[in-house]
Amino acid sequence: MGTSPQRADAVLGIDIGSTNVKVVALDSAGHVVTRVRRATPRSVDDPSIDAARLFECLEEMAVEACGERYAIAALCAAGIGEDGILADASLTPLTSALAWFDPRRTELFDELRHHLDPADDVGTSTDAARTLVGWAWARHQPGADRAATWLALTDYAACRWSGTAFLSDTLAARTGAWRPRARTWHTSRVHATLGTADLLPTVMPTGTVVGDVRSERLRNAGVLRPGALVVAGGHDHPVGGWGVHQLRPGAILDSMGTAEVVVAQTPAPPSHVPEAVDVSPGIHNTFGATVLHVEELARNVAWASRDPAVADALDRLISGNATPDDHLFSDTFHPGAAGGHTPFYAPRSASDPHSRASAVLGALARRGGLAVAAVQALTEPDAPVYTAGGWARSRGWLDIKQAVTGTAARVIAEPEVTAVGAALLAARALGWKPSVTAALNAGAEAGPRGAAAGR
Repeated sequence: MGTSPQRADAVLGIDIGSTNVKVVALDSAGHVVTRVRRATPRSVDDPSIDAARLFECLEEMAVEACGERYAIAALCAAGIGEDGILADASLTPLTSALAWFDPRRTELFDELRHHLDPADDVGTSTDAARTLVGWAWARHQPGADRAATWLALTDYAACRWSGTAFLSDTLAARTGAWRPRARTWHTSRVHATLGTADLLPTVMPTGTVVGDVRSERLRNAGVLRPGALVVAGGHDHPVGGWGVHQLRPGAILDSMGTAEVVVAQTPAPPSHVPEAVDVSPGIHNTFGATVLHVEELARNVAWASRDPAVADALDRLISGNATPDDHLFSDTFHPGAAGGHTPFYAPRSASDPHSRASAVLGALARRGGLAVAAVQALTEPDAPVYTAGGWARSRGWLDIKQAVTGTAARVIAEPEVTAVGAALLAARALGWKPSVTAALNAGAEAGPRGAAAGR
């Protein structure tokens, strides 16, 4: 079935998240014309993702996003950083994708860590969430002996659509075994986990054209332009941050959802990187870098919300229906950090639920402010900060952030920043020059904006 000439060209941006998969269609002017969201398909008995089911889901969503009006001129997928699969020569999955948060990873990492050579040039910390732990798990699964390649879950659909096995460089940077500056593998780490570097596909820079879209389903549905392009996406936060970077070079994205992730593009790799800041390749910048800092957010709120009275106070403060007290500026709540460390209240902390909620949110706002400062120090002192994500739509939370840090952020109203960033990468590959302001709906001035209930 051919593509109707009545259909307008659009690019698709895909965000493969741990909870949901999102697809947006962007027209050549930069307007988001359709959105589709579905739950991420997972196995019934564990949190692993079946890559074949995910691919089928993405094809269905692509058809739905195009509807009767649009045809795909290019597409690009970004998403989960560490999950992946082993596949055979036809790119058929042989294993499921061990989730980055799967509790089995902790035990695996404890067994593995003593066999890993030290590496201070892999751009990220070495912990249970890294891809190399998934490599060690996958090589012992049934069917692993028939593997021809390892593929990142986020790149899998693009590999299938293009018929090319590849790995986006911003995802290579999440493995714990890739040297971003040298663009080479840490071979001893690869051998200790995956067993052989022969299973690793070609690493491609995010934003590279991989090939043409080859999909019988999309073609038969009449939604595929001849010569439609597959563009390498990669890790979700760098791709979203790159989109914001198009608004203003050097801008910082403070994305607040399950975690608070602060990310920016830098013109050159930083000479000194603070602890807890990850570094991956720059996007469309051969000599640049992406810097990224992650802080726990939702987990700390969930811990404090075990007390129903504190949970109610938190909801009212976050929504802007209550005003925090002076405990906002106290140090009586200690947030949990990466690695599963449990939050706790200091012995002298107030017992009043409103005061406890104020202390929790004040501590989280300070942590986020320090994360922004760490990234800002690697970009430029006056780099503007844009905020996005569910929490960015909560008026009370933005007021608290500004009160604690003394800094207001520009709010991006677009709810799917990563998917739009991927769509902008696809548009760039076509030579389009869409309005980034329109695409991200980023016309808001600095300061708190938006409605309540963004958690």
